[in-house]
Amino acid sequence: MPKRPTPTHTTTRGGSARPKTSGGSKGPGSRSKGTPQGSQGKSRPLAMNRRARHNFEILETFECGMVLKGSEIKSIRAGKIQLREAYVRIDRGEAWLVGAHISPYEYARGTFEGHSPTRSRKLLMHRREIDQLAGKVAEKSLTVVPLAVYLLGGRAKLEIGLARGRALYDKRRELARKDAEREMARAIAQTRRG
Repeated sequence: MPKRPTPTHTTTRGGSARPKTSGGSKGPGSRSKGTPQGSQGKSRPLAMNRRARHNFEILETFECGMVLKGSEIKSIRAGKIQLREAYVRIDRGEAWLVGAHISPYEYARGTFEGHSPTRSRKLLMHRREIDQLAGKVAEKSLTVVPLAVYLLGGRAKLEIGLARGRALYDKRRELARKDAEREMARAIAQTRRG
């Protein structure tokens, strides 16, 4: 009886082993023909927190994953998420998204009744990133706010920002600057048209 070759195994992040495929793959970033372009890259934002960019000066941004239930990811893919009143809390070395509203999935039935719309959701970040955020929040009296939710490779990602609150006069100055830029762009476009 001939000996079968033993397959080589790779270990995934979860610790389970799976057989290594030989050939056909050009690497982790490659995609086969016919794969939609949006499935590999960052998609357009499903939800944005415009109020955060108005009320806060964003100093640094981070990307993190979220621990979600099945009905939550389906609602997010349908665009039923609001970040207006949400914030990020760092508690015992873990980051949590608090106050985000994810509407219940309307087609959930039976035992899959859904989820609580405003429950706290754990954020997936590297330990050093969480420690860095916690240190800056405690030291410089900054805050962490959610900025946008988008899909990346089929998974929901949250963009968060380390932010400093703006005073009322800063908000007015920023609005005046944006209005001036808009007027200049409008004037340039009008002179090009003739």
